[in-house]
Amino acid sequence: MKHTAPFTCTHSPDIAEFLQKLNISIAISTYQTNRLIFLSAKDRDTLVQLNKIFPKPMGIDYKNEKLALALEDELLIAKGSKELANIYPEKSIKYDTFFVPTMKYQTGELFLHDISMTKGGVYAINTLFSTISFIDGEEGFKNIWKPNFITQLAPEDRCHLNGMAIKDGKPKYVTALSQTDVAGGWRENKLKGGVLIDVDTNEIILKNLPMPHSPRIYKGELYMLLSATGELIKVDIKNKDYEVIKKFKGFVRGLDFYEDFAFIGLSKLRKTSQTFGDMPIAKDSIECGVDVCYLPNKQITGSIRYETTVEELYDVKILPDIQRASILNEVSKYEPIFSNDVAFWAMKTEK
Repeated sequence: MKHTAPFTCTHSPDIAEFLQKLNISIAISTYQTNRLIFLSAKDRDTLVQLNKIFPKPMGIDYKNEKLALALEDELLIAKGSKELANIYPEKSIKYDTFFVPTMKYQTGELFLHDISMTKGGVYAINTLFSTISFIDGEEGFKNIWKPNFITQLAPEDRCHLNGMAIKDGKPKYVTALSQTDVAGGWRENKLKGGVLIDVDTNEIILKNLPMPHSPRIYKGELYMLLSATGELIKVDIKNKDYEVIKKFKGFVRGLDFYEDFAFIGLSKLRKTSQTFGDMPIAKDSIECGVDVCYLPNKQITGSIRYETTVEELYDVKILPDIQRASILNEVSKYEPIFSNDVAFWAMKTEK
């Protein structure tokens, strides 16, 4: 019987050349395998991946050469450096960017989902407490907003607040799986109870949605994913309606954009899952990976699929101007590496 290696993935023939031409890498988080994965082009024909162990990674953000990652009980900030990548021991020509953890917020287990870095801290969807929180190291978290239907700040995941769209540097829209105000109440009607909420006005823009996730504002338009029906949609805020851009054969979660392309995460649903197993789309959700949709014609132009190990993704983030990245993590062995007035702790090389 043929043995397939862990984390084996396949891809459409031109995906490596596509990433190379755009000069980007893709970062994905998979809490199911405790991995942050970078997908990059080695050359025009070869896609390579680097996976690093982190405890239950979910939301990812990337701004100003910094990468933020929501983890099981902390929020990690790592600074990207092209200079340090060039002097990485024995691999000085392998990576063009090296992410070095420089700050860690100890939050406790908050079930952090979508996150967004800003000056002085990080906005985060605090799913356990049904709020948007601001995390700056002064406290575990600061509650800055909660839906009107949530009456009490309590660690009960009452509505499964999960997604956040940023406008002008601040949260503007959020998604939740229900309008319930009791512990775990969202589970009762998770397939039809989803809502899109305007943070500034607390107005419900859309309701009765099938598990909305990943709201994103791109080029002035609001997009998001309807996970339970496998759809990428564009929202008409004024008329409280939406247009289906593309329907996928699977559970969609994790969305980012670059130029005229949307990058969508697909997850394979386990029929034994208490959360997802009873969904009608479960029978079609047999693949896990990333699809690339060309927005002008709404067609899939490339795909990446995991054959082994990875079944569920949470977030997808494009890393512009990075062809191949690496990141240090706490399971590595470290030694100091210096470059002019910059120093960091790098993984010790095996003798």
